[in-house]
Amino acid sequence: MDEEQTSRLFELADLILAVGRQLHASKEFGAESWTPLESAVMRFIDRNPGTSASAAAEATQLISSNFSRAVRGLEKKGLVRRDVDQHDARRIRLYPTARAQDNLHRLREVWSRLLDGIVSGPEEIDAVNSTLRRIETQLVARTRRGS
Repeated sequence: MDEEQTSRLFELADLILAVGRQLHASKEFGAESWTPLESAVMRFIDRNPGTSASAAAEATQLISSNFSRAVRGLEKKGLVRRDVDQHDARRIRLYPTARAQDNLHRLREVWSRLLDGIVSGPEEIDAVNSTLRRIETQLVARTRRGS
């Protein structure tokens, strides 16, 4: 990879982080606050209700102690509940609570208003979303291949 490509990719990563910081800072809207680790865990549980703790830990790429701490924090905040697996009592399933769904709804409204007019039109929004989704998917795949 040449220096110009390296610089472009670095700028892309830096801009993604900067946008993420702006979005994170904007969530001071009365919803429950959470740490970046809790946010990663909550995002996975929201998208995969009933997931096992081991699947969520693997997907979020957190070591078990950090993952457990994040889940405990989310439970204390009333955002996640643990249920015993109906088919295997040794396994725990994780679910978002009604409070988590309320928070997600408020976050959706805040972030949508924040970004409204910045990315114009459905086509541009879809293109940006598609690109970012592909980046995330490929990064996760690379990480899994490396481990």
